[in-house]
Amino acid sequence: MIPHWEQLPASMRNGHVRPYYEKLRKKESSLRLKRAMDFLLALILTIVLSPIMAGLALWIKLDSRGPVFYRQERITRYGKPYRIFKFRTMVTGADKKGPLVTKKQDDRITKAGSFLRKCRLDELPQLFNVLNGDMSFVGTRPEVKKYVDHYSEEMMATLLLPAGITSRTSILFKDEDEWVEKYQKETGKSVDEVYVEHILPMKMKYNLQYLKNFSFWGDLKIMIDTAFAVIR
Repeated sequence: MIPHWEQLPASMRNGHVRPYYEKLRKKESSLRLKRAMDFLLALILTIVLSPIMAGLALWIKLDSRGPVFYRQERITRYGKPYRIFKFRTMVTGADKKGPLVTKKQDDRITKAGSFLRKCRLDELPQLFNVLNGDMSFVGTRPEVKKYVDHYSEEMMATLLLPAGITSRTSILFKDEDEWVEKYQKETGKSVDEVYVEHILPMKMKYNLQYLKNFSFWGDLKIMIDTAFAVIR
């Protein structure tokens, strides 16, 4: 599942990525098991949760004008761009009315969107991305190219695996908007500057730690911990 080193994009073939690459190459069986679980679980959940997703879709349409889904280009494994599926939680054209990172009490968030975000229900349509193979249940949260362009050489290692719906980082930074607001007050910088200079490096520290310690059973634990984090 992991290609030969020479087949990786040139931007990933550096001395900082190599140690992570070598460790993952030794875990081929765990990676295959991870993909099998992703597909089977995503298929089951899509079928079981389809009535709930249909109900949420109707609520979104009644709550505000615009499409049900938010489709934005993100970056996944090996720097491949793809379009993420999420329930729309903001007004139409929100990305043209402010930064790509939301802050606390962002007035672009709809009433339905506020609830969906709080309960992480806006993430449900990403099951389609998992079925397609662009995402995994556990992995580094996908960024837009604008932020990937700011990755250090070591951060590029996170692109060795598919982007994830959740991660240990997602649990620790579930109140990311509060972190953004905190640093904005301390530095006086824009939301984008705060994210690139402060939030992203902190998140990547944990994402890289996940790569070093990757295991199939570790992924299962993160999924369980995510469920508990959502219902708290």
